[in-house]
Amino acid sequence: MLQLYFSPMACSLASRIALMEAGLDARYHLVQLRTKQVVGDDSDFRGVSPKGAVPVLVLENGERLTESAAVLQYIADLKPDTGLAPRLGDPDRYRLQEWLSFIGAEIHKAFLFPTFWYSDEGSLAKPRARIPQTLSVPSAHLADHEFLVGNGFTVADAHLTWALLLLRPAGVDIAQWPSLSAYLERMQGRPTIKEAVTTEMALRKTLATGPA
Repeated sequence: MLQLYFSPMACSLASRIALMEAGLDARYHLVQLRTKQVVGDDSDFRGVSPKGAVPVLVLENGERLTESAAVLQYIADLKPDTGLAPRLGDPDRYRLQEWLSFIGAEIHKAFLFPTFWYSDEGSLAKPRARIPQTLSVPSAHLADHEFLVGNGFTVADAHLTWALLLLRPAGVDIAQWPSLSAYLERMQGRPTIKEAVTTEMALRKTLATGPA
């Protein structure tokens, strides 16, 4: 069985959503990121991954896969019939990689990560100044597309949904981008996303942790 190491409402939420959308069973391991402990046995999470970051997907053969883009792509490819990723040879497969990379680098690492992990307002000034221009990219795309890639839900949508959910607690009101606001409302209407968020919000109350 697959195993997912996650922290509530961290970027690993996208992997949980992907697993649920694919109909894949998995064992979930809760991680306290600030202390780098696996909740339940208090083991050192860095023994699972030296990076000390989620998600970590343990494969059926025991190998471990890290980084959201790779984990999401792997999950999607386990169930190709779900359409969570375009098949090999489809030009949209590269559009998927384009969006996964953009969300991970330009929204997550450039803005959400420093916002939740650093308190120095001076160091946050640049990321905050860049976020309107960054969000204008998916906003323009979603003005005339229902999904990020093709005509259906993919793991890129799981990734962007997580990022948009975190923007409000990060101090960004996405209502100023109507297409993003409408998109998030659509995504939150999906049963898998609703269940995943409800589960992780309940778990988050048990941890004094911030998303990353």
